[in-house]
Amino acid sequence: MMPFKLSLKNIKKSFKDYAIYFFTLILGVAIFYVFNAIDSQTVMMDVTASTKEIIKLMTSMLSGVSVFVSFILGFLIIYASRFLIKRRNKEFGVYLTLGMSKRKISMILFCETLLIGTISLIVGLALGFILSQFMSMLVANMFDANMTQFTFIFSSTACIKTIIYFTIMYLLVMIFNTISIGKCKLIELLHGNKKSEKVKLKNPFLCVIIFFISVVILGYAYYMVTIGFQSLDADNIFKPIILGVISTFLLFFSLSGLILKIVMSRKRLYYKGLNSFVIRQISSKMNTTVFSMTIICLMLFITICVLSSSLTLKNSLQANVNKLAPADIQLTKRVNIKEPPTEDGYTLEQIKNSKLGVIDSLKERNVHIDTYFKESVDVNIYHTESFTLGDTLGNLLKSIQKQYKFLKYDSKEDIMKISDYNLVARLYGNKEYSLKENEYMIVADFQSMITVRNMALKNNEKIKIFGHTLTPKYQECKEGFVELSAQHINGGIVLVPDEVVLENDKVYNMVIANYKADTKKKRVEVEEEILKQVEDSQNQTLLFNNTRIDIMEASVGLGALVTFIGLYLGIIFLISSAAILALKELSESSDNRERYRMLRKIGADEKLLHSSLFRQIAIFFMFPLLLAMIHSVFGLIFSTKILEVFGNDQLLPSIFMTAIFLVVIYGGYFLITYFCSKNIIKERS
Repeated sequence: MMPFKLSLKNIKKSFKDYAIYFFTLILGVAIFYVFNAIDSQTVMMDVTASTKEIIKLMTSMLSGVSVFVSFILGFLIIYASRFLIKRRNKEFGVYLTLGMSKRKISMILFCETLLIGTISLIVGLALGFILSQFMSMLVANMFDANMTQFTFIFSSTACIKTIIYFTIMYLLVMIFNTISIGKCKLIELLHGNKKSEKVKLKNPFLCVIIFFISVVILGYAYYMVTIGFQSLDADNIFKPIILGVISTFLLFFSLSGLILKIVMSRKRLYYKGLNSFVIRQISSKMNTTVFSMTIICLMLFITICVLSSSLTLKNSLQANVNKLAPADIQLTKRVNIKEPPTEDGYTLEQIKNSKLGVIDSLKERNVHIDTYFKESVDVNIYHTESFTLGDTLGNLLKSIQKQYKFLKYDSKEDIMKISDYNLVARLYGNKEYSLKENEYMIVADFQSMITVRNMALKNNEKIKIFGHTLTPKYQECKEGFVELSAQHINGGIVLVPDEVVLENDKVYNMVIANYKADTKKKRVEVEEEILKQVEDSQNQTLLFNNTRIDIMEASVGLGALVTFIGLYLGIIFLISSAAILALKELSESSDNRERYRMLRKIGADEKLLHSSLFRQIAIFFMFPLLLAMIHSVFGLIFSTKILEVFGNDQLLPSIFMTAIFLVVIYGGYFLITYFCSKNIIKERS
């Protein structure tokens, strides 16, 4: 009973010192519950069957991510417990001096962990329950769900899962605390806080050399993910990441030895106020936390990139649906299949059916387009064996091949008659074009391919196609597309005069249309009726479909999946980074209490002490964040190149949202750390 009373008394007495620990545990529990309760929160939503499948996939993936998150939080809780033990070394030493056994001290820590864990679980679950209601509204908004039947739901499954995971973490902490106390010696407990960490002045010349080496390595890594992006292949894709990690460590190592030397050389700055004390404290921390600062910097970098990229992807997908899927349905059919052995792999029935276009294939199944479509266009795509991507690049082919190694230069080019493209453009509300008999042009919306094609177009490369030699009308690609999509997937369609093409080289027939239905419910009904006929005979007719409804649901599903995983990992990484820094600072403040007492004795007032403390903590928090932000500039350039198929228009709003997360969470930890540190160094009466 006595250990329990002591534990309760200790928690009440040291509540302010426990603030960071409580704050981290409560946030961890709440976030863990929120992301595992999404499945239960969507039970009352009126969504389609396909949307339910997407939500099911999303929740199962979040469940898998939760295992990884639990390891991060477990490490964080154990790290935090180290701070608490170190904070109370003298107290435990007094207990041992008074005759208390290490077993009883371990029991006190056991009771404290149990109490703290129980309180944080209860408060965290309560906070998680409140936040999960907002999360359910966010999910409903993303999936366009009917919220008329929405009710507040407490997820018992998420609650049990959270309790199990965090109970395991607390048990590990208890085991760790028992081992730590067992290893402690009385002299270390009583006088450990009087030990001063020596500021090892590293060789300045060596630090300068390492600094320049790290900058060169980092610069090369930045080059590889930006200008040299196209030269990256599967064998060296991780090379810039490894170089970035090494250079970050070397940068912190070199700066830890240079900061004190540089500031000491500026006498007026060094001896102003308490700057000499502040700089020595920072230098000491940097010397002893090079590895920790590297990890924190990289975690912050991952947080910024993951949050920004996931939010960009989600916003871009939503914006793309209206722009890139402006019609209700696209039906595409493979036509003019050559007899075997020219095109092996097709059955005789498929070859026979390939003589019919989309409209005739539908008529054979009693589907008449006039019944369902208020407007439609019937267009064709052409291929020819002798016209490939490489043929459009002309004299620049070899130089482009060296720069862009991944492109398939022998792939057949999509060719369209200018009149067919204009029919599609008119239906979509896009710009129409005209060509003279000896001209061609290219429409595309995939930026990397536009860059490649523009090189040839600016060089005025002529093409030979169907026995005609054509000259480019424009010196650049024009923005355009034909297929419905939520992504910028058109790498280039060559538009030519109608009289150039040969009908025998037609390979795809395409009907793009809008339904007569004027409500979402009716559009779904019409679509189901058409697609039933299409999908039942798909294997025989090679008739495939693409609809706006499917594109929208897939886009929302992918956007939600990426967003929630990005938020989950990003917030956990951000909390972990900030908490580690905060606990390190609080530990330093605890160790430095005697130093602040000496500063008071030599005449430093409270305002000056608080100012020096604020600057120490601010610099310590900003240092890894500043380098992480520089990394993130190049990291985001790299991610936008990878995700350019989705578009980059929404990057700035996503960066703004990420900045808000950083200010609220990282800034919140900074302020709590400052006020807790002020309380620690306060002169006791």
